[in-house]
Amino acid sequence: MLSRLTTERSETTLNASSIATGRTRMSVIKNLIQRPMRELDTWRDVIRGFSPAWFTASMGTGMVSMLLYGFPYEWSPLKYIAMGIALLNLLMFVVFLVLFIWRLVQYRDFFNILLHPQMSMPLGAVPMAFTTVITSMVTILESYDISWMPMLALVLWCINIAFAVLSFLAIPFLVTSHQKHAFEKVNATLLLPVVPTVVASSAGAIVASVHSGTTAVAVVLISYALWAMGVGISLMLITFYIVRLVLHKLPPPETIASAFIPLGPLGQSSYAIQLLGVQALRVFPDALPQMTYLGEVLHSLGFFLGLLIWSLAIWWFTHAIYSVLYTRFRGPVPFNLGWWALIFPTGTFVSSSGELWDLTGYTFFRILASTVTVGIVALWIVVILNTIRYAWTGELLKPINISHLELHTYVEGEDVQSPEQRV
Repeated sequence: MLSRLTTERSETTLNASSIATGRTRMSVIKNLIQRPMRELDTWRDVIRGFSPAWFTASMGTGMVSMLLYGFPYEWSPLKYIAMGIALLNLLMFVVFLVLFIWRLVQYRDFFNILLHPQMSMPLGAVPMAFTTVITSMVTILESYDISWMPMLALVLWCINIAFAVLSFLAIPFLVTSHQKHAFEKVNATLLLPVVPTVVASSAGAIVASVHSGTTAVAVVLISYALWAMGVGISLMLITFYIVRLVLHKLPPPETIASAFIPLGPLGQSSYAIQLLGVQALRVFPDALPQMTYLGEVLHSLGFFLGLLIWSLAIWWFTHAIYSVLYTRFRGPVPFNLGWWALIFPTGTFVSSSGELWDLTGYTFFRILASTVTVGIVALWIVVILNTIRYAWTGELLKPINISHLELHTYVEGEDVQSPEQRV
């Protein structure tokens, strides 16, 4: 009898605890819904706090749509899911672009952003996000035989490479001439302004696939030039970043997700050189008959270089995973926009693996690409839900003061917070 009473009391306590927990959760959810942007002083802070780092969300979403559309194992519903995500990415890019332009027009602080050592780096995400929109459009609409699509894709690609080259040339110069940086505080975001040319080169190969003749040849040649520009500087910066890791160890938890960023130029350059090799084999023999074997040489070279760079990317992929897990085991990793660095760079590795499968037919690459894609999609769901949550509360939109910057010098002990570190 006594044990029965004890059991009933325990059950009653458990039920009361469950009800209390449920009420607490409901009150939290209700509070979130009823008080949007509660972390901001005014709704105008939404515009004032909007930074180019938001475009990394568009990059990641566009990458997910492309990975699902080209999933190695055919399943027709995936195509429609990918189309839906591609439309979501288009909407995100347009909204982000409007908000960013609104900020620049209203506050006229573009030059302050350019001179800021953290906020200027994600400016490279703008053309890369635009690239995902272009590649999604070409890949998805190609099968519908729309007459105006190839020309529209070419025009958009030309606009994109203008901004990619501008980012590639201008921001690294400001890094070396005006901005202040401390070696121990440098992270992999230094790569963001130079990677857009590599990303644009892969988009060039995709755009060239819907063209022929001199147009296709010109696009392929320009894409090779863009590839060489971006890969060369990226490898130099990756070497610089490794030295920083050796001397000062891993970044703090707030920016540990940036450990995946070097995977981006490696995976994307491998993917791009393979795609360009395929297009070179298609267009060069007829367009450049004076160089008979150029197409075959570039096709073979594309596969060989793609495999070598892909192999180098494996090392960085595993190192980035170890870095994030090691940091997480030592303590919490706060959520911020930097988490989007987990999506796009890993997606480039999958794209490279998928292209190797297309060229070789080896099942290993097919299984690898499929497995990592599933992981990326799961991670994307987690990241985008948290982004919506913290954007709703306003924590991701808190403005930072960039109106006064000290150039050329570094004050010991100063901690300059980037938009990716604010939450």
